[in-house]
Amino acid sequence: MSLNAFLRSSALALATATGLASMAQADTYKWITFKPQGAGDAQAITTQWLVDQFAERTGGKHSIEVFWGGSVAKTREIPEALAAGVGDFGDIITPYFPDLMPLNNAVGFFIPQPMNTLEVGNFMEEMHATYPQFSEELANQNIHAFGFRPLEDYGLLCTKPVKSAADMKGLRIRSYGFAYPKLIEALGASPVSIATSEAYEALQRSIIDCTPIGPALARGWKYDEVAKYYIEIPLGASFGHLLAMNLDSYTSMDDETKAVVDQLGKDYLVEYARVLDEDAARVRELWKGELGVEVIPFPQEELLGVLDDAGVQEVRQEWIDKANALGVPADEIAKSFDFDTPS
Repeated sequence: MSLNAFLRSSALALATATGLASMAQADTYKWITFKPQGAGDAQAITTQWLVDQFAERTGGKHSIEVFWGGSVAKTREIPEALAAGVGDFGDIITPYFPDLMPLNNAVGFFIPQPMNTLEVGNFMEEMHATYPQFSEELANQNIHAFGFRPLEDYGLLCTKPVKSAADMKGLRIRSYGFAYPKLIEALGASPVSIATSEAYEALQRSIIDCTPIGPALARGWKYDEVAKYYIEIPLGASFGHLLAMNLDSYTSMDDETKAVVDQLGKDYLVEYARVLDEDAARVRELWKGELGVEVIPFPQEELLGVLDDAGVQEVRQEWIDKANALGVPADEIAKSFDFDTPS
């Protein structure tokens, strides 16, 4: 064999070995979600954005395959599936698991509150960066949160006009979670526990008169086909979802890939809030036109006037007591949910 032929053969062998080594180091991670791929909403759109960004930012070294629509784990199965390593990434609807993650459910105890989507996400980022108990609560279940997906600003979608607290008297309003039942009662209405998937029929059949929701979700669930009044009662943005990982999958990543994931969590919040705002604006334009939904302002002072109600305060104190017991300054954190009041 000539020297040139030998060199070419050696170079080819080296390139082949290098390629095989590179392939061996590449990882395809599994994302499990309840969201259908074709939903076309902010969550589905931005999940795909994150997956694409992950591949791009790792230079194609790693990728994420999404298993959509509950094909691997249903909504309430995802924390357990992630903890067991059935998936590497996943979406956890935090309010569904109040006993497993009371700290990470903080926002759900303080409704109404003044923060919008982006502000709620920033609040959760700050809590995790400042108080290790928030992350430890998840780590105890072999879960790591690398990002947060708050929902949109909520109002009330109703089948009849509501212009004041007096109009709330006697209404039946869909209720869930911690704060909503007591808040609804404080406003003189009756809370009714109805699943999200059942609310369309409940509105259509007058089982309930209103449901807390934002414009984008109201359109996504098509509630605005049967309820034509959106009340701008300032309930604040709801929380929401954890962008979660199996803790072992996260800790086994090299530092470079971890840094990509950490930054993506922060960038995701900004992108998601942008897409969500655009979607809500689009829905409001549809409401003005073909869908014919009337948007009605609600006096903020009438909502804030019920915050001293014993039931509302009892729910807030419940979270404060739990958080204090876990070693975080709960009274100080609770101030984040205070509305600014005119001097």
